Amino acid sequence: MRGNVGTAVRLLAAVTLTALLISPVAMSQPPGDGGVSAAPTLPLVQLGAPADLAFYGIQGTETLTIPVPSGLAPVALNVTTQLPVNVQSATVTVMQEDRTLSRVDIPPGERVPVSIPLAGAEIVDNAVTVILRSYLLPVPGYCLDPTNPLRFSDGAVAFAGVEIAPTVVADFLPPVLRQLTIFVSAEPSQAESDATVRLATAIAAQFGSQAPDIIVVPLPDRQSAPPGPSAPLQRQILIREGPDVGVSLLPTDGVPALIIEGPPDALANQSRLLASDVNRLALASKAVAGPLNSTPQLPGDQTTLRRLGQPGVNAVALSPQVNIGLDQTRLGRSAHGIRVHLQGSYTPLPESIGGQLVASIAGETIDRWPADSSGAIDRWVDVPDRLLQRYTNLGLRLDISGDTGRCGEFQPLTLTIDGESPVLSSPADPPVPGGFQSMPQSLMPRTVVGLGGGFDDLRRATDIMVGLQRLSALPIDTSVMPLGDAVADSAPALLVSAERWTDDTVALPIEPGADGELTVQRAGEPGETTTLTLDPALRFGSLQTVYDDGRSMLVATSNDAPEQVDALLSWLGENVQRWSSLDGTAVIATADRQPVVYGADQAEEQDTDAPSAPDAGLPWWAWAAIALAAVSVVLAVVVIVARARRKSPTS
Repeated sequence: MRGNVGTAVRLLAAVTLTALLISPVAMSQPPGDGGVSAAPTLPLVQLGAPADLAFYGIQGTETLTIPVPSGLAPVALNVTTQLPVNVQSATVTVMQEDRTLSRVDIPPGERVPVSIPLAGAEIVDNAVTVILRSYLLPVPGYCLDPTNPLRFSDGAVAFAGVEIAPTVVADFLPPVLRQLTIFVSAEPSQAESDATVRLATAIAAQFGSQAPDIIVVPLPDRQSAPPGPSAPLQRQILIREGPDVGVSLLPTDGVPALIIEGPPDALANQSRLLASDVNRLALASKAVAGPLNSTPQLPGDQTTLRRLGQPGVNAVALSPQVNIGLDQTRLGRSAHGIRVHLQGSYTPLPESIGGQLVASIAGETIDRWPADSSGAIDRWVDVPDRLLQRYTNLGLRLDISGDTGRCGEFQPLTLTIDGESPVLSSPADPPVPGGFQSMPQSLMPRTVVGLGGGFDDLRRATDIMVGLQRLSALPIDTSVMPLGDAVADSAPALLVSAERWTDDTVALPIEPGADGELTVQRAGEPGETTTLTLDPALRFGSLQTVYDDGRSMLVATSNDAPEQVDALLSWLGENVQRWSSLDGTAVIATADRQPVVYGADQAEEQDTDAPSAPDAGLPWWAWAAIALAAVSVVLAVVVIVARARRKSPTS
């Protein structure tokens, strides 16, 4: 009875603390001197961290890095917990280096709110990194299921303090950014358009998985500054072509706005400053940037897992498994013929235990080999082109067989792949895979952006480039130019003509014609088209991928329905995963319907190692010869059987 009362008291305390941390009273504290907002409570996903944490095994570990705005400090991690089945109790400890920040017991039950204190955590470079360790106690007589973890969901961090307004250019962008508003003229020049797309794409790359909203807004007539101050954890930037050169803060109440200004030949370079490595030296209210290069250095045909963002992977379990991420955006191009030289080790197995190493992609085994007593891994693994995606997970697991004792009491095994494992690849022409899954790597490292004209197409191009940048681990360089110049250019291109598409040199997968007729390129059958006539005629907006003469293009257009292009981009922007999961060669949006993807089910290329089916187009004499041979075989078998029966003794 006392145990139940104690648990209830701890649960009530946790719920009360959580309520206090996220209550409107806590959110509405008045800012102090130099502050701009009261302490917020932010979901982990808005901090660039995973929203859900999973702790596997009796002792699980997760590392959590929390960006911290200036003037704030994290005080608690609020989560909803769920204990695994057959677990009697659980405890979570928060560590920072050798210090224990807190220890919390996890109440039993499903979806129980818990607040884990973080007070006292040291802030280094505007971030806090802590290690969470879980300890599980199974119910007596039961074994812990290694596939059923302790789960933390709906994670959010409560902060204390007051956000401090920036006073120098270097501090303008906070560690946590929820929205960036870029103001530009309602009739932007080409230089202003170029700087706007460059800046928005660079900010999207810098903040990565935080995915702040980045919007472009026309500056009201006869105004030289944004109409009002920005909200907490938001920023405003004004881009303007003019004689003055530089990046400077505009003093206002609360957070100052930033102005990026310069003549046409200097404006783009100034827009690179905020996302460059020299920005941290801009310790004044105004800075003028010298020449800056925004094109990333890309790996060649041979690189390593470390250069692809994986310094090494390891796992400790009864049957350990590691995932090796092959990200084509880190290669900066569409690639094929990928080979990975797996180098690493595993715990040598005793003679009583058998084992094998299995490499797989998307559940399909692509290689396997027996484990031996050396414990060394030194194996080339070829990744089939047909299994390649923008992101491909190469899984490697160590399977064992034998008596591992009750509850898997056999000593856990360690599986390690070194970060220096070589990775070979070749440029793919055409891209592998094609369509949207070839974006943005086939547009890298530099994309020309062609605009049909006006502010609205600039806004649409910015939305598209931000969406593509969020798919990429490396920054994408852009160059804005008129639509005709971009079509004639040889570089990969984003082409925006929201009203209609009139350039016959670029054939779209779905081309609208007169009286509701659509000309459609057959999926999986290059060069073949068909027509589809709709009655009544359909107005739609679209994003369509084109690959022509070694060049990838992404086209945003409509058949006189630009509002449907806006609806499509709004739908994609609502969820970052929609950009990532987009497949096929075209996606179209019509009124009152979900967008439709075309070309996602195109036939896969036939595996050259598989036996081919009989050719249905053989001539009659060939089929007659096959039939005659079959009959001859049957008659020969009958004769042999009859002779055998005559020679056998009678009973």
